[in-house]
Amino acid sequence: MNMYAGNAGAKARGALSVAVPGEIAGFYEAWKQYGKLPWKRLVMPAANIAEKGFRISPYLYMQMNRTKLGIFTDKGLRDIFTLNGRSLLQPGDMCHNKRLAHTLKAISDHGPDVLYNGPIGIKLIRDIKKSGGILTIKDLQRYQVKVKEPISSEILGLNILGMPPPSSGGAGLILILNILAQYGIPSGVSGSLGLHRFIESLKHMFAVRMNLGDPDFYNVTAVLSDMLSPKFAEDLKKTINDNKTFPPKYYGGRWNLINDHGTSHLSIVDSERNAVSMTSTVNSYFGSQILSPSTGILLNNEMDDFSIPYNSSANIPPPAPANFIGPLKRPLSSMSPTIVVKDGQLKAVMGASGGAMIIAATAEIFLNHFAKRMDPLSSVLAPRSYHQLIPNVVQYENWTTVTGDHFEVPAATRAALQKKGHVLQALSGGTICQFIIVHSLEKSATGGGATTGELTAVSDPRKGGLPAGY
Repeated sequence: MNMYAGNAGAKARGALSVAVPGEIAGFYEAWKQYGKLPWKRLVMPAANIAEKGFRISPYLYMQMNRTKLGIFTDKGLRDIFTLNGRSLLQPGDMCHNKRLAHTLKAISDHGPDVLYNGPIGIKLIRDIKKSGGILTIKDLQRYQVKVKEPISSEILGLNILGMPPPSSGGAGLILILNILAQYGIPSGVSGSLGLHRFIESLKHMFAVRMNLGDPDFYNVTAVLSDMLSPKFAEDLKKTINDNKTFPPKYYGGRWNLINDHGTSHLSIVDSERNAVSMTSTVNSYFGSQILSPSTGILLNNEMDDFSIPYNSSANIPPPAPANFIGPLKRPLSSMSPTIVVKDGQLKAVMGASGGAMIIAATAEIFLNHFAKRMDPLSSVLAPRSYHQLIPNVVQYENWTTVTGDHFEVPAATRAALQKKGHVLQALSGGTICQFIIVHSLEKSATGGGATTGELTAVSDPRKGGLPAGY
């Protein structure tokens, strides 16, 4: 049965766009394996923020304004993000979610079972069904965390660790870097010619990545092997013409692309140089645009990251079967949490939010620092360009953020790209990146052979964020 027949918009928003939420279960599994502090101590700060409130930031207000219709349409969102249902909360106003505070307190006391097989889950399912959804308590009960080995590759003398399928981010990042490594570093990736090569590499990557899917349901071994192979990258590099670009069919894409959405990313390094690169998401801003009134939980619209069958045309390739919807299946994503290691020592932690543009942004920051030798802040501040193969358009940053910073790809660079046949489109937005660099390593005073190094952390100013240290 196709539950979206004749209503493709229901896959992107509303109760039918909601997939089983896995974040709490994932956090709990990570805590069981690696946690040292009590579970309650980790959860209660979030409950306290929901209870006592937080101030609306300029960036959040911008996204609230863009989603105004959805906020006013849904009672749950309207009660949280508006003043008496009449107007949006303004930057600096306090925002409270008392129901979410109660939910998080219950999870802190009793663990995730209260959500996946208990009273919180029952309330959540009841709210979803009232909104027209089809999730059941059995769906929550059947959810399982899958722990998998990261993918890795040696590039520029560095070991890059990335997220495996069903994320396309790790393999996509490695494929782009392997293609560009064929040109030599750093001269081969610098200037407008370097940007042209980067864009061409992106187009090849997007053509290949839609052959990926959930490996528990679809055999992606051969595709993944190609994406991690320097020889495959060398073959693709030979098809790149330094003087011109080509239509999408040139790059061999067989399937139409999903337009997956944004996320939140954290890069963390502790005093012992343990590292976490974590990307989490409800998919779009405000997810499905439904907030569960009885639990305070904002519901995701993760179903929109799946492909669905439809009648294709001569100009639009068919959807990718590897990413079709299936029971217990996880959708393809662009998440690219990345850890960089050299000689067994941590060198960097990085990642981004921004949907299908995440892979490009993570690759650009990596190249800026490790290939072009830019400092960490400059690596993040540098204006970014994106391409998703279809439509055949280069999107380039040209915007002033809510904090007053302006980001714009230089006019001379844009002119050089246009001369090679690229169609350019200004973009007021893009990705938000988090980047931590570990500098020169020294023996730790604690002994035991452990090493530490000074840290530089950059939280992308595009969102008004700041790094935090404790």
